[in-house]
Amino acid sequence: MLKQYGTESAPTKPRGDVLASLNKVSVDIAVVLGRTAMPIHQVLRLGRGAIIELDASEEDEVRILANNLPVAKGTVIVSGNRIAVEVKKLLPRTPDAA
Repeated sequence: MLKQYGTESAPTKPRGDVLASLNKVSVDIAVVLGRTAMPIHQVLRLGRGAIIELDASEEDEVRILANNLPVAKGTVIVSGNRIAVEVKKLLPRTPDAA
């Protein structure tokens, strides 16, 4: 009698165990306000108080990155001395990011 391999299913974890495991995963979130390019000699001369002009205005959406992958777009919210980002649009996942 031949035994067929690959037909047995692996034991599955209960949903609660999977969610508990996911809760331990840390993701780095970054918000990109804008970009610019400058010659290295200008970068080397940057000091405290230097102002770097970006290719964006205050009304432009910002890009939200999770582990350096774009996941959403949003707007900057300023309330007193606190800054936050409101998510406006989730971006579709690319097949190679899966």
